Amino acid sequence: MTTHKPAAQVVRDAAAGRPPRVGIVLGSGLADIAGFIEQSIAIPYEDLPGFPVTTVEGHTGKLVIGDWAGTRVACMQGRFHVYEGHDPTDLALPIRTLGECGCDILLLTCAAGSLQQSMPPGSLVMLSDHINWSGVSPLAGPNDNSIGPRFVDLNRAYDPELRALLHQSAREISVALHDGIYIWCLGPNFETPAEIRAFRTLGADIVGMSTVPECLVARHWGMRVAAISVITNFAAGMQEELFHEETLAAGAGATPRLGRLIESFLSRLNTADSS
Repeated sequence: MTTHKPAAQVVRDAAAGRPPRVGIVLGSGLADIAGFIEQSIAIPYEDLPGFPVTTVEGHTGKLVIGDWAGTRVACMQGRFHVYEGHDPTDLALPIRTLGECGCDILLLTCAAGSLQQSMPPGSLVMLSDHINWSGVSPLAGPNDNSIGPRFVDLNRAYDPELRALLHQSAREISVALHDGIYIWCLGPNFETPAEIRAFRTLGADIVGMSTVPECLVARHWGMRVAAISVITNFAAGMQEELFHEETLAAGAGATPRLGRLIESFLSRLNTADSS
């Protein structure tokens, strides 16, 4: 099994003695958010030992280290998905790399489809919980007890204190922020109308093909997690057709609002830490 430690050493060397505290993962169409980061250094994924190759349009494939609102961050411009052909356990290495480098908070972003008319395209939705419909876990297989326990408690999968800070930040900058339950589907196909009706019955508000694996790995490590979805479309049965290009365009359109929200959140986090 490939270890995360060589990649972490590359990041530590690039960070030059100033390790990141917050890890950020940018989803489809959201790579430009990394432009908010100051004094940044970008490391292509191919220069990070063991990192998978990202193949999806809208995922740049760089790790950006720098300062944002007084907080040292490590930002992944693009993520990896099981539907690309990666073994689920391969998705653990990038998140463990962030943890090994010093990140104790992970902020996930993603594009998602909405199951609720009250959350139309363009909305920002903070995850309050998730449903792992895929049945897949990056934690399957032998457990490394030096990293985390065999069985991971997910009662606080998305940290209540971080969620409260995000709501405070949203109010401060007058950005609407919904709460919702995310259901992870394997993809790469979009869901059927019948599946969406079933998911709504299960209690899901939004649907996507990512995010949950990273949350599982981060919680196994002991990181606190928060996650925000950009709603790019209504789910199957609620609109005529679904296209990935729509996802990229909606992500780009939401970048300024989401960037301001993250900036306000990081500023509040920095203030809370120093108080």
